[in-house]
Amino acid sequence: QVQLVESGGDLVQAGGSLRLSCAASGSISSFDEVNWYRQAPGLQRELVAQITGGGTTYYKESVKGRFTISADTAKNTVYLHMNSVKFEDAGVYTCNVVVGYSSMWGRGTQVTVSS
Repeated sequence: QVQLVESGGDLVQAGGSLRLSCAASGSISSFDEVNWYRQAPGLQRELVAQITGGGTTYYKESVKGRFTISADTAKNTVYLHMNSVKFEDAGVYTCNVVVGYSSMWGRGTQVTVSS
């Protein structure tokens, strides 16, 4: 089973930028979709961004134009570039990789936004 490990979560000032990474322990070159989810305290986990194996992307409306999801299959790593970070972007970000019938999850990385 491929393991996913997120990193890059940090305390960031509102308006700043952050890059989250999700490193896979094995190949994800044939992924069907990669998702970044966010869970803020007291709220349900929500899908923030998705990229399919065909390159189609989806973004939650509130992050469109600010976040970019990408996958580097040569490095078995997926990224979430976060720009113009807002207070409401705070939460635990978790990556999810779907390959066929397998759905793999990381443990998450914390993003905290300060004024």
